[in-house]
Amino acid sequence: MQRQNQPYNEQQSTMPQPPSIVTVKDALYVTDMLSWNLLAAKKAHFFANHCQDPEIQNAIHKVGQMHQKHYKKILTYLNKQNPQN
Repeated sequence: MQRQNQPYNEQQSTMPQPPSIVTVKDALYVTDMLSWNLLAAKKAHFFANHCQDPEIQNAIHKVGQMHQKHYKKILTYLNKQNPQN
């Protein structure tokens, strides 16, 4: 079977809903996403506090806020999918 030279996006179809079962690989990827965003937010906060230029400090602070927002958004989604009773 020969693979067609199509752009990557055309080969993938969009899922209307997430699957009801999360594989180990999926769970590990979500864990990685959380870790990457949390680490990026912490590093941005650290570097913004050590920056002398107010303009650069503000830009780094915004980057940290963006990563913190992504982290919270992922957690919120996960909590909605798996409510604790």
